[in-house]
Amino acid sequence: MQNDINDTSPFPEPVVIEITDVFDLHTIPPREVKGVVEEYLREAQRKGFRVVRIIHGKGIGVQRETVRAILARTSFVEDWTDAPPDAGGLGATIVRFSS
Repeated sequence: MQNDINDTSPFPEPVVIEITDVFDLHTIPPREVKGVVEEYLREAQRKGFRVVRIIHGKGIGVQRETVRAILARTSFVEDWTDAPPDAGGLGATIVRFSS
């Protein structure tokens, strides 16, 4: 059976990833970050998390800015901040959902 959604996918079925309160973007191809982060936020909220941590890395800040642009336009995100140093510092963002 051919996968109509993404004919170039190496996987015959969608990949299912466990949703936790920490999401590391290092394994996500940059061109897919936007869609994956949007979906992660929806699923994390649906699962009832009030706070999540998105690890985007420090680098030159491109992923960080992409993540924060998504957060700024997500209606159920109350606020966000840099993670504390022991949780990633500038390489991660703590996100708090509205109740």
